[in-house]
Amino acid sequence: MRKSSFFILAITLILGCSNRSKKIITTTEPQFKAEGILYVTRQTDTLLHKLIVEVADTPYERETGMMYRSSMKKHQGMLFVFNKEAQRSFYMKNTEIPLDIIYLNKNLEVVSIIHNAEPMNEQSLSSKVPAQFVLELLGGQSNALGLLVGDQVSYYTP
Repeated sequence: MRKSSFFILAITLILGCSNRSKKIITTTEPQFKAEGILYVTRQTDTLLHKLIVEVADTPYERETGMMYRSSMKKHQGMLFVFNKEAQRSFYMKNTEIPLDIIYLNKNLEVVSIIHNAEPMNEQSLSSKVPAQFVLELLGGQSNALGLLVGDQVSYYTP
């Protein structure tokens, strides 16, 4: 009798646990927020391009970045702003589109470029040199703009 009571109790607990409703978490795609204008110039002060940027300047915004977004327009970018210059590494976890990752030093000068980072790849993509800002563009845009190491960026937020 004792063994059968224990067996019935065990079965009841197992079935009770498996019938619990499971919480389903869904992620809604973040929408682009136009928060500033960014200008890319050559060392000769030649304007190469003007972009509309979303600014990621809080820890959450910097951690999330372009994750869960299925598109980006050619004239858009995301500018990550850090408090100080340091070697930076980004990865493409939960990022659905290829991106160009442009590392900028404290003077907003391009110091390195990662072209067409592969979506969903968690490999670390290092700046290899100190950077304080990071600009993400749609994959292939840095080549389309003719962006080079040494080019200058300026931005303002209204």
